[in-house]
Amino acid sequence: MIRPQFDNSVPKAREFAFSDDDFDALRTLVKAHTGINLTPQKRELVYGRISRRLRALDLRSFRDYRQLLSDESGTEFAEFCNAITTNLTSFFRESHHFDYVRDHILVPRLNDGGNARRVRIWCAGCSSGEEPYSLAMTIRETLPDASGWDIRILATDLDSDVLARGERGIYPAERLREVSPARVNRFFRQTTLNGQPAYAAAPELRKLITFKQLNLMTEFPMRGPLDAIFCRNVVIYFDKDTQRDLFARMAQLQQPGAILFLGHSESLFKVSTDYALIGKTIYRRV
Repeated sequence: MIRPQFDNSVPKAREFAFSDDDFDALRTLVKAHTGINLTPQKRELVYGRISRRLRALDLRSFRDYRQLLSDESGTEFAEFCNAITTNLTSFFRESHHFDYVRDHILVPRLNDGGNARRVRIWCAGCSSGEEPYSLAMTIRETLPDASGWDIRILATDLDSDVLARGERGIYPAERLREVSPARVNRFFRQTTLNGQPAYAAAPELRKLITFKQLNLMTEFPMRGPLDAIFCRNVVIYFDKDTQRDLFARMAQLQQPGAILFLGHSESLFKVSTDYALIGKTIYRRV
């Protein structure tokens, strides 16, 4: 999940000059490469985030930084995208979505006499991995014996830093405060992270998930069909045209009856006719 971080503080004296041209150039890059539409109200956010990169690189001006970004294949361009976005997530966030996966996708297949035991789920904007690991726990709880099942969770994000954390699968102890003790005991192993208590996801969860970096503005490498797509709290900062294009391409990866989950502040109203609302931020491919 990729979301700009709001900062409503009063602007302080600037360390670096930050012209209209600087802001317009940077937000144009952000829109083109991430889909995020940074309005003029986000100017201080952009300054605050990118000035950190200037300090780290020992640069003196935003103009110098913009010149560095002219190489879009360079390592700094990835750092730029990471810096301008932040990631808010938690285990079993909007828990009714995981209940729906259990009750309406997994259980019917468990009871169908052995057919249709292929499951494909995509977490688009997976952030640091709490969402796909929550799905993996749901799957393991619902299917105690997963032998004979072909189950894959694809977890993607643009931010390479949080994606690496998700792939490591190690979380500070406080991140699991809302996870039941029974789940922690079953699905995690005690460890340390930076000298502090932490938990590592068990192999039975990790083997279900593939983490890949993916920019949603580019062509999708997967083919589908996907039984479910989690695209939660991702498009809230996209303009309507970007949303329409994204969901039209997602619809091509799903067959009628497949499910799309959005975040609590998102809607497909006047965005897509490929999906019908069937529950709280739950849509079915028509």
